[in-house]
Amino acid sequence: MTSRVLVSGSMAYDTIMVFDGHFKDHILPDRVHMLNVSFLAPSLKREFGGCAANIAYNLRGLGGHPTVLAAVGKDGEDYIRRLADLGIDTSLIKLFEDLYTAQAFITTDLADNQISAFHPGAMSQAHEVSAPSSAAWGIVAPNGKDAMLRHAREFTEAGIPWILDPGQALPLFSGDELKALLGGATALAVNDYECGLMSEKTGLSEAQLAACVDSMVVTRGADGSVLRQADRVEKIAAVAITHAVDPTGCGDAYRGGLLYGLSTGLGWSVSVRLGSVMGAIKIENAGPQNHRVDRDQVAQRYEQAYGVAPW
Repeated sequence: MTSRVLVSGSMAYDTIMVFDGHFKDHILPDRVHMLNVSFLAPSLKREFGGCAANIAYNLRGLGGHPTVLAAVGKDGEDYIRRLADLGIDTSLIKLFEDLYTAQAFITTDLADNQISAFHPGAMSQAHEVSAPSSAAWGIVAPNGKDAMLRHAREFTEAGIPWILDPGQALPLFSGDELKALLGGATALAVNDYECGLMSEKTGLSEAQLAACVDSMVVTRGADGSVLRQADRVEKIAAVAITHAVDPTGCGDAYRGGLLYGLSTGLGWSVSVRLGSVMGAIKIENAGPQNHRVDRDQVAQRYEQAYGVAPW
């Protein structure tokens, strides 16, 4: 039996700059209609990001077998090489020589306020990537809208169980489109805010959203997460952390742990707890792909949190 996981989602570069001051001191409230400001940012770093790559990074670190379904631009060869060197299947990543890889440009001030711009680039062409017909699990994470629709349809038609993870892409879909996606999905994974937004768009309560799929996971940060299956509701405590450094990519790390558990037959309860452990490890490190994933340490953190080792 295959343990391959098809990960549909974005690959992106995150360029993060830090302004050594406060935006409020340089933006005049009565002149915002004709804004023209420039901020000196002496600190700059570029991180590997994007939901598909982040999920695959965590899944592979645990020993899983992710295949990434994504698109990059002419500046994406190094990124593909990085994932391949980690043992991630990159054979279905499509490179577009006339486009750039999706990129986020984020400037943060000393009060943690952010001014961001996002260029989708090659991500908008990810629908040209076709999903294989066999895998243990799939996930449709934020990507170009057409790619999300295509891969959801292909997973469903192939009989591959899959998780709908709409995340930041939620605004792209109407309520009816979200209901249609739920109709084919095996499971739904959202955070508390996204759950509320889905309810607003679809007119369905959290319980009604859960009834559309076999399993639904709602993450609530430090308040843990909730697993809903049929009439069963299981609350999972969050894993204790030493200190929070950076929440970027925590949801993706969670999904990497969740998918590892599901694709290796650990079951939902263990898999959700494994996701919580991965999210805790990630938040203690800066950037979405800079934390080290060590199976022995993961098992130790799991046992400390839940009283029994996952393997």
